Amino acid sequence: MSFDVSAARAQFPILSREIHGKPLIYLDSAASSQKPKAVIDAMSRAMEYSYANVHRGLHTLANETTDAYEAARESVRRLLNAGEASEIVFTKGATEGINLVASSFGLSLKAGDEIVLSEMEHHANILPWHFLRERSGIVLKFIPVTDDGRLDMDAFRALLGPQTRMVAVGHMSNVTGTVNPVAEIIAAAHVAGALTLIDGCQAVVHQKVDVRALDADFYVFSSHKLYGPTGIGALYGKAELLARLPPYQGGGEMIGTVSLDEITYADPPHRFEAGTPAILEAIGLGAAITWLEGLDREAITAHEHALYDRVKTGLNGANWLTEIGTAPGKGAIFSFNMAGAHAHDVAQILDRYGIAVRAGTHCAEPLMRRFGVTSTARASFGLYNTLAEADAFVEALTKTRTFFS
Repeated sequence: MSFDVSAARAQFPILSREIHGKPLIYLDSAASSQKPKAVIDAMSRAMEYSYANVHRGLHTLANETTDAYEAARESVRRLLNAGEASEIVFTKGATEGINLVASSFGLSLKAGDEIVLSEMEHHANILPWHFLRERSGIVLKFIPVTDDGRLDMDAFRALLGPQTRMVAVGHMSNVTGTVNPVAEIIAAAHVAGALTLIDGCQAVVHQKVDVRALDADFYVFSSHKLYGPTGIGALYGKAELLARLPPYQGGGEMIGTVSLDEITYADPPHRFEAGTPAILEAIGLGAAITWLEGLDREAITAHEHALYDRVKTGLNGANWLTEIGTAPGKGAIFSFNMAGAHAHDVAQILDRYGIAVRAGTHCAEPLMRRFGVTSTARASFGLYNTLAEADAFVEALTKTRTFFS
């Protein structure tokens, strides 16, 4: 197979619009990707022709919707190569997935137990563990980041000890694009007797993920970065681990039986899916995965790397611009600062050229402090971006520079 970017772009209605009279160049996919017609149509069809609540109904619409909802779970299983669909828990997103694990697993932790994170984590993979630090007295340890944006693996190994209970790290940085050696991290954590949680929000978009090959204990991602809708994501957990975790929330669907005196719980994954789930969003996520399965993922990865390389080549010698994160093998994310300019101003000027980039801390304040900056501008590439758009971005950056020189 190969990848036809023109054919892919044609499936994204929003890419035909203009911003300030300029063709839209969307370079903010790391925050949230645009949606193909396959996703839009799947959710519309479900609302128009076959909507009902799932699992508890006996009529045709309920059965149809339940089948579609559970088919989406199977799609996630395929995406991650999980062993069984029951290892896939639908959540509101990666943030809830991490909170679920931290809350449920955290009930077994005591003062002095250690969680190992890293300096490059998204706030969603820092705050839930800080809650445990505040409430239970656990200890947080952070893997330092090297000057080029990699994790210091020697320092990581030194952090592991008899009190380490969990290692929770990102697979790919949303700021620098660094792809972390998670298989190596997981193996070292297991030798130390610790469990692992991997934040796969960025990685699952840009590369194939095999949770069984990685031997990950928990793996989370969000739909809205994977060309699917917002409000839905997934937590993968090994079956034996999910079976041992207590529920995260209480309500319909997660129960076995309820009486005035006692309750019993459903088996995973439903034990962790209290209340009416995000039915339409799950169907949309399933459609996004099915759509991606029809494309050559390796060719897409090569295409995205070519976009990043095109920008790097176009800006070669631009001493007025500093890239944050230059690790070998990084993904197609370009975070930068322009000399004499605030990232917010750069983003607003680029918007006048029809170019959408992100500016700020990217929910990664510890990493900003590590690099001695308060914010960066970030261009992040998706499968629908073109080399012509990469060139236009470089040209617009060069013009933007004149405002501050």
